[in-house]
Amino acid sequence: MISRPAARRTTPRTLAVLLALGATLLPTAPAPAIAVPPPAPASERELVPGVAPGHGQPWQVDTPDQQLAPTVYQPTPGEDAVEPRHAPAGAYAPIEYVPLGEAAARVACSRQAGPYQRQVERWLKLRVDGRQSAADCGAIRAFQKKHGIKPAIGFAGPVTWAHMQLISARKNPNAAGKCPVRTHKVACVDLGRQLTWVQQGRKVVFGPVPVRSGRAGYRTRSGWHRIYWRHKNHVSTLYGTPMPYSQFFSGGQAFHASYGSVFSTVGSHGCVNLRLGDARRLWGVLKKRDWVYVWGRRPGS
Repeated sequence: MISRPAARRTTPRTLAVLLALGATLLPTAPAPAIAVPPPAPASERELVPGVAPGHGQPWQVDTPDQQLAPTVYQPTPGEDAVEPRHAPAGAYAPIEYVPLGEAAARVACSRQAGPYQRQVERWLKLRVDGRQSAADCGAIRAFQKKHGIKPAIGFAGPVTWAHMQLISARKNPNAAGKCPVRTHKVACVDLGRQLTWVQQGRKVVFGPVPVRSGRAGYRTRSGWHRIYWRHKNHVSTLYGTPMPYSQFFSGGQAFHASYGSVFSTVGSHGCVNLRLGDARRLWGVLKKRDWVYVWGRRPGS
């Protein structure tokens, strides 16, 4: 007679294994959402600095700026007597943002149309079709080499276009008449071209210089403002980051120096960032109660 197999006993060890297996099959609760900053413009999301940064410089610099009105107090004479620390060597080097693949391959001449292809073609008086050609690349490379923009691979990126806009604005930044002319000083902030200058009447007394304004979700507020508080060695009360030569004009939004490139594809948290030398000169031009006029819109914001 064939006997039936004996029933298997469930040992504590077997039970533990089965419970562990069941736990892995159970649906898990979704991870909590993590707040992330708004993305860069679609045309710039895959762009990276084409040259390794200098010593101590990160690939992407986005100095967190103050969003809320600071606790206004009178800096001691000693505080504003001390000059802010110098920027690291190479902090403001004109490093172009290029496609990741071309940066890795170290191409000599880009075959891709950049996010500012048409604008750059028009500025260089090339055929404006928005397509990269060998002639386009050669002309863009020549401009980049002349102005020290690296890598000079002919890619029509944001740094190349920013330099062209600055060059065009040097003779008369207010040629379009967008910044109101007054007998008193007016600090003009052109968000569309990412430029700032100061004019008194029709005379430009400072700039134009490149700036970085607020990104999407943190736009620099447009319209008329007045400088209401200045602090040469201010530190953000929200982020604990340095804001050299701060001149506040709208709540927590201020002119101040940044220790990283103002040409980055990501904007600030609302402030108008300048290179250290430009912020130092602007500090000597403006004073409390001077007027500021902001208009336009930062590309991609």
